[in-house]
Amino acid sequence: MQQLQSLGEALAWLERELSWGVEAKSLPHLCGRIGELYACVLTNGQMALQANQRGYDVVSVAGERVSVKTTTRTLPCQIPFNGNTLSEVDRVVVVRINTEEMQVEKIYDELIARARESMSSRDGGKLMLTLRAPALPASEVRPQAETRAANSGGYRVVELESGTIQVWSYGKLIEPTKPALRELARGLGVSLTNANGNECNTRTLGSRILDALYERGHQVLQAPAPGPSASFVG
Repeated sequence: MQQLQSLGEALAWLERELSWGVEAKSLPHLCGRIGELYACVLTNGQMALQANQRGYDVVSVAGERVSVKTTTRTLPCQIPFNGNTLSEVDRVVVVRINTEEMQVEKIYDELIARARESMSSRDGGKLMLTLRAPALPASEVRPQAETRAANSGGYRVVELESGTIQVWSYGKLIEPTKPALRELARGLGVSLTNANGNECNTRTLGSRILDALYERGHQVLQAPAPGPSASFVG
């Protein structure tokens, strides 16, 4: 429970820093701490007992020495390791912080023998692990259903069944999503901040905008009921 509480506090602090305009890459210690706390929860373990422990950061409930790396980049990306200390490691976990959604996700988890096979050597004893987005078989790829959608000011705001928010303009998906949502929010008078005064993440802001559009009588698609088709209400 203490680890979960500390993880929540660290994420809240990161969100606050980002709202002040600080870039995540300028906060390596805070991001790294979030990754280590997440790995502790993931492995039901605890932080290494010594500060700056050689090679590893977390000891799992099974006694594995876990090297934790944290990134804010999207895949594909490269993760550096110190080849001189990998002999002290039993398991490698790579964590990604999605700063758009303020979510933490595990993107790599392997025993060291398997991880070492995937690393390439660099000068000075450095090793590089290249991570790519997994390719799903065509049979496993399923388009997500839209639970809500609304049109406003040349934009179409969509909420998918996973909670992901998309913004489309004239048939083109806009990425990143946040700037377009901010523009819509200002036009609708929707607050950009949450109850704590921090900037809303993409999902929260998108949901607020859809709520506002629905209240104003815009055409909003609700989650479809069982049947051959869905209908718009407004």
